[in-house]
Amino acid sequence: MTAITTNELEIRYGKTVALTCVNIQIPAGSLVCVIGPNGAGKSALLKALAGTVEIHRGKIDFHGSLPSFVLQSTDVDKSLPISVRDVVSLARYPTRGLFKRFRKEDHNAIEEAIDRLEIRELENTQFHELSGGQRQRVLVAQGLAQGSDVMLLDEPVNGLDIVSRNIILEMITQEVEAGRTVIFSSHNLSDASRADQVLLLKTIPIYYGSPDEVLTEINLRSAFGEHHIRVGEKILIDDPHHHHESTHDEQRIRTF
Repeated sequence: MTAITTNELEIRYGKTVALTCVNIQIPAGSLVCVIGPNGAGKSALLKALAGTVEIHRGKIDFHGSLPSFVLQSTDVDKSLPISVRDVVSLARYPTRGLFKRFRKEDHNAIEEAIDRLEIRELENTQFHELSGGQRQRVLVAQGLAQGSDVMLLDEPVNGLDIVSRNIILEMITQEVEAGRTVIFSSHNLSDASRADQVLLLKTIPIYYGSPDEVLTEINLRSAFGEHHIRVGEKILIDDPHHHHESTHDEQRIRTF
């Protein structure tokens, strides 16, 4: 069974082609990693699937519910009074509206998301007071509370502390085991190697298939150029264009 199909998908920002010629079928209940160098079109693809950017050409077919979309954690205006619980609760407004009372199922979805991302003790804390890892867990909880069968996550564990990283990765595993589809972007080959399917991008798809099929030296050379080194049986990626902060064990070198 297929969750999402794209046909000749192309995204442009002005005259710049961010992504083109994307023809993929994403199986329902699978874990899919989108990988590639910075500027390869990973975020553009996720935004297209989420419906937050205009499609220049081609189409996307959803064979089920529309996806939830989890952005990367960003700085928040300190003058904006919004608590962790408020942020997670926003997930239910698209189905209820701003002025309708939450149903029992809405409250249950919010409570479950708060517990699964282990942010119960933070629920009354102002969002801007949180660390980067805590903010990301709150945003993932918001996506989870939407209750979609498909979740999109843009580099959900990049640069996070080990606690937040493990909590989010465990949630992703649980969602896939429950039969839901999770699509996430990453620069980390270790994360990609755990996926069911990997899409290697460099504006156009380089390869789409299982990790063993995609994460080969030839394919990675096509995407990352010479910014990789083989050490024994490991391939190391050094992407000098990736500007996000990294954790101690995920510095400039990405490995699997």
